[in-house]
Amino acid sequence: MRARTTRGRDAAVRRLPALAVLAALLTGCGIRATEVPTDFGAAPSRVPCSLSEPDISTQSSRGVPVQVFLLCGSSLVTVDRTVRVPDGTADAKRRVRVAQGLLDQLAMTPSASEKGAGYSTDVRGGMSVSGPGPRDPEDALRLSTAPSELTAYALAQIVCTFSDSAAAEGDGSVILGGPGDRAPLRYECTDAVRSRPGTAEPPSSEATAG
Repeated sequence: MRARTTRGRDAAVRRLPALAVLAALLTGCGIRATEVPTDFGAAPSRVPCSLSEPDISTQSSRGVPVQVFLLCGSSLVTVDRTVRVPDGTADAKRRVRVAQGLLDQLAMTPSASEKGAGYSTDVRGGMSVSGPGPRDPEDALRLSTAPSELTAYALAQIVCTFSDSAAAEGDGSVILGGPGDRAPLRYECTDAVRSRPGTAEPPSSEATAG
């Protein structure tokens, strides 16, 4: 009985060096059985300037679907909105109503989901738009704030939003003026303006009555 106990003790003693070697190997490989797993940081957030697809049927029930340009990062990005235009509105008044609706949408504080995706606007509320003056081209729009008094970002937002809507003539440009007698100018929304609205001003030229 004593011999069997001695043999068991000897075997246990022989296993100790092997266990020590195994522990050393695990340590050298960086394995810690009892350590807390490495923290690789928080999960990735929502992709910037990315929104879920809107419910077009719901939007249509609230008004005419439109798109407005908001700021996101260092560029202009379109988002879907709606504008109410009463049925039977004459074409001349319809353009002004659409323009006013777009202006109001641009001035709205972005929704929680839009803010979360990085959207913002530089267009301030309280601005109004009217039709052409007596000597203006028939497709001109006059803002209550002169275009020259707007920030570069706000002007880019308004020009690109108007020029891509029923408020313009569909040629990628829009004629804008201010509240005074100064002749309006024709502004264009270019790729440079959409990608760098703070530094690339919308190209403008003299607008002649057609």
